Amino acid sequence: MPERTVAFFEIVASASGEQARIPQMDWDQALASLATASVQERMVDKEMTLVGSVATVHEQDHLLLHRVKDATEWLSMMDWNTGEWRELEQNASRGFVDTTAISFLPFGNVVGMMPGSVSAPTQRGLETWLNELHLFPDVRLTARPVLSKAEVERLGTAHGASRIEIKIGNHKVAALRGRTGRLAKFLRLAHEAYGDINVTMIISVPRGKGRADDRQSLLDDLRDIAPVAPGAADRARARLVFAEADGAERTRLVELTEHHITAKRRVPAVDDQGNSIRILSAVDAILDVAAEHEGELRAAVEADPA
Repeated sequence: MPERTVAFFEIVASASGEQARIPQMDWDQALASLATASVQERMVDKEMTLVGSVATVHEQDHLLLHRVKDATEWLSMMDWNTGEWRELEQNASRGFVDTTAISFLPFGNVVGMMPGSVSAPTQRGLETWLNELHLFPDVRLTARPVLSKAEVERLGTAHGASRIEIKIGNHKVAALRGRTGRLAKFLRLAHEAYGDINVTMIISVPRGKGRADDRQSLLDDLRDIAPVAPGAADRARARLVFAEADGAERTRLVELTEHHITAKRRVPAVDDQGNSIRILSAVDAILDVAAEHEGELRAAVEADPA
C-alpha cells in the first residue's frame, strides 16, 4: 500500500506581485456548477492540458484535477505474471490522465491536495486552472503553502541570525513593496539596477560575542520580510541564534518558505472485493489530516478557532 503526501495551500488574491487574503469563497457552489459543465468547459489548455472533475464523497463535493498525458508519451502495460507487455494507444476521443485529489476546507480558503503520481497537477496547476477557467472572474488567485506558525514564531524568540539565504525571482520582487528593512531594500535595489533578474543573497555573520549586535540587526531585517516571504521568495532560510540560560548559544535552521503543513498517509487502491477505492481513500486521507491539524491550519491562516 503506497504512501502519499497530503499538503495544504491557502488560496489568496494576487495582483502586481502582491498577495492578500480574501473572504471565504463559495467553493461548494463553484463545484456544483462544475459538476454540470461539459468536458470542454472544464478544460484548460496552457503549458499542459488540465481538466477538472467533481467527485462526491460522503455527500460532499471534491475536485479531481487531471493532467492529460501528451499523445507522444510512451505508455505501456505489463503483465507481472508473464512479463508480457503491450503499448497503450491514445486516440482522439480518449486519453490518459494523472490525477490530484483536492478538498476545499470550510475555513480560510484552505485546500488539501494529494497527487496520485509525481506528474499529477501541483498547486501551480490548480492556480492555472482556476484562473484560466474564471470560476471567480473578479480576482486572480494564487495557491501558497500553508506554513506552520510554530516555525515562523521562532523568529520572535531568537536573539539573532548568524546566516540567511534568500532567493527571489524577477516576478516576485513586487511583494517586497512596503518592507523597510535593509534586506528588502538590497533586493529591490538589485532589481532596479539590473531589471528582470533572479537574485540570491547570502549573508553570514562570523561567530563571536563582539558580533552579537550584527546578528541582532540581521534578525531584525529578516523579521521585516518574514510576513511576505512565502509569496515573495523562492527560497528563504536562516540560521537563528538562541541564548541558553547558562549564557551558551545554540543555533537552529529555520525554513521560512518550505515548512509546509504536510503529512504522509497510506492510500489503499482497492477494497476487499477488488473494487477501486483510490479517490475515496485519497479524500479520506486529506480530511483525516485536516482534522488532525485543524488548529494549526486555522492559526496559520488566521481563521477563527473551531
